[in-house]
Amino acid sequence: MLKNNQVEIDDARNAAIKVLLHNAHGPFHGLPRTAGWGYPEPYTRDLMFALLGIAVSGKQELMNSMRNVLLALAKNQTRHGHIPSLVHDARDLGASDTTPLFLLGIGIFRKITNEKKFLQQATEKALQWMEYQSPSDRFLVAQQPTSDWRDEQWVTGYGFFVNTLTYSYLRLLNQDERADQLKHDMGRFTITNGIMHKHVHEGLVVKYKPYYAFWSYKIFSSERFDLLGNSLAILSGLASPTRANEMVTWIEEECINMRKNEELASDLPPNFFPYINPLDPDWHERYEQYNKPGEYHNGGIWPFICGLYIAALIAAKRYRLAEKKLIALTQTIKLSKSKSLKFGFNEWIRAQDGMPMGQDWQTWSAALYLYAAKCVETKKALFFDDASINSGI
Repeated sequence: MLKNNQVEIDDARNAAIKVLLHNAHGPFHGLPRTAGWGYPEPYTRDLMFALLGIAVSGKQELMNSMRNVLLALAKNQTRHGHIPSLVHDARDLGASDTTPLFLLGIGIFRKITNEKKFLQQATEKALQWMEYQSPSDRFLVAQQPTSDWRDEQWVTGYGFFVNTLTYSYLRLLNQDERADQLKHDMGRFTITNGIMHKHVHEGLVVKYKPYYAFWSYKIFSSERFDLLGNSLAILSGLASPTRANEMVTWIEEECINMRKNEELASDLPPNFFPYINPLDPDWHERYEQYNKPGEYHNGGIWPFICGLYIAALIAAKRYRLAEKKLIALTQTIKLSKSKSLKFGFNEWIRAQDGMPMGQDWQTWSAALYLYAAKCVETKKALFFDDASINSGI
């Protein structure tokens, strides 16, 4: 399937490296830019995800820039171990995903460089910070609304994405005992009968569904689908091979239905569905301006997440589907708000009509394209394949 598209894929890879080299040095202490023009700041979460693609780029200059990012994050870490949202700004605090992403980045960087004790002190402080993020003093990590990458969407209590990040870095850093305990807690069902009995703990498994709850806390939960969290669940081995395969089939069938209903114009899945609509109980007034159905965090198509979904398809051994989605992603990254660009690597795409709505030359859009292409080429879920386990939830 890929042979007829290989030239186009190679062109896209070269364009992605061009974007990353352009963004490697920005105006803030020479740290990388988050986007070519719109975001000059070095955002922690974007750059930690981008490390996956930079690691397969073959460009030492880019790896050196990521070393500088990790060193700067360690320097700006709080005394309690928390990692800031902006790499250069020790005061920009409060995110729930930056510290687990830092630990994920450390795990990946150590695998690449074989520096087994790289930033050991900062790693230990970050691990301790994460242990303190469980209000039950167990293993599930809790968060405040809009504190993860979804800065315009409410995730309350035990968000699935942050907990899959936590599971992933625990595996990469060989913290297997705590990973097993977290897996056990995540494997409980969400509470659906409105009653929480003493010593009964909520979990993130949804009855009769192959995917995991968006979030759960006590008797409350959301069963909307989070593509990023569930892709990480497949990549990390949290989801068993059977669950992973069933989940992929479910995603593709739901996307077919959304296309029939004119809710989706792309061959790629939205980051979140079903969309939250104005009459839904989880709708917030602010969404009307910043998070409309099919847009931004409420169902927009994010190329960086689609790159991780393609890697998850490889982990699930759905090789032909992964090739098909890589071809679709190759077409999507051409979209741009600036018509002068051959490859836009735009931040996010509106689901209903496929219009690019974010910033062009987004670092993680370019990096995760490289990562997806390399996973398809090698048929390996790179950096996760030997960190995952054979039997998940």
